[in-house]
Amino acid sequence: MPTDGLPQPASSPEWFTADGCSPDDFAAQIAAAKAAQRVEFARAVVHGIPLYDCRTLRGTLDDALAKAALLTEWSAVLRDGAGVLVLQHAYEDTAPIDAATACFEAIIADERAGGGAGGDHFAKAGANDRIWNALEKLCLREPATFVRYYANRFVAAAADAWLGPHWQMTSQVNVVRPGGAAQQAHRDYHLGFQSAAEAARYPAHVHRMSPFLTLQGALAHCDMPVESGPTKLLPGSQRYAPGYLAWRRDDFRAYFEAHCVQLPLAKGDALFFNPALFHAAGANRTQHIARMANLLQISSAYGRAMESVDRVQMCEAIYPVLAEHRERASLDAAQLDAAIACCAEGYPFPTNLDRDPPLDGLAPPSQQMLLQQALAGAWSHQQFVAALHRQQWRRSSGELREQLLS
Repeated sequence: MPTDGLPQPASSPEWFTADGCSPDDFAAQIAAAKAAQRVEFARAVVHGIPLYDCRTLRGTLDDALAKAALLTEWSAVLRDGAGVLVLQHAYEDTAPIDAATACFEAIIADERAGGGAGGDHFAKAGANDRIWNALEKLCLREPATFVRYYANRFVAAAADAWLGPHWQMTSQVNVVRPGGAAQQAHRDYHLGFQSAAEAARYPAHVHRMSPFLTLQGALAHCDMPVESGPTKLLPGSQRYAPGYLAWRRDDFRAYFEAHCVQLPLAKGDALFFNPALFHAAGANRTQHIARMANLLQISSAYGRAMESVDRVQMCEAIYPVLAEHRERASLDAAQLDAAIACCAEGYPFPTNLDRDPPLDGLAPPSQQMLLQQALAGAWSHQQFVAALHRQQWRRSSGELREQLLS
């Protein structure tokens, strides 16, 4: 069992540690992915990544048995094979892409004019143009464009293949301008957005489970030759279970840079990958291409609690009690932490990343962190309630419609 929330040494199979990660085991899993992959529907396999021509697969989606076979193949590729696949011509008619691009460019201009400069997860703030919550902003600003854009059977089929039904779509638009630097190799949400110390607190089975909660995707809004910096990918790297702790290590990042691949994309192509895949946006070495992609983050229906709980009101109610126990030392730190964990939200997502960006790390502060900060600083109840409501306002999106339509 973990002590003080930290795992046992690397010899324990139930807990992963950064020191216990092995580049040799990592390389072995990548090699195993190449041997495991079998594809029938792909047009080609380039750098180990299967490419599917959606123009020839439209009939496949109309046949229940053929569709099941196709989605089974995609799931196996994402889980055991390359961990990434490309759907070429997912938008054979790119008019919806162009319409959405125009809307996104208008949103970027408006947000720049308003002084917005949100943080980014794996790149320096301001290095890219980023639209947080692009899904809702497109829907509210141009609902007709939204419907045409997301009425795409291949995007829906990819989500079904990995997550099953009832998934939830979110998206963030990213524009990397000429001269934009590459990202560092990383993994994605959920565990990829935790610090190394926080990720190490989760048992090994959670590391293995995390990738099955999310599907990552990117819709190309322009032609992306390799020199424009399309995503660098390391096929097979999703198979390495301790990878959420390994990706920050210099030796693993060096391995990634030595073995990663890039594929050019055309406007209307879609790329989907397992969130545990080691990847990084490439450097834009062109003089004229502003590389725009709509980054899809599609979540499993099973990532939500059964009941709705007003944790803001609960935090307000227990803060004076916690403060009194802390002052009198009538409960020790572990007991206070246990009570806080049952009351306050410990996870910083979902949030409104426009107002609550990850400026000081991979994620903004959680409700639990605010409560612990207030107790440590001996804030008054009034100070804490004011800070709690400011945090809740940053996390909410209730004013978004009025902002967009004003």
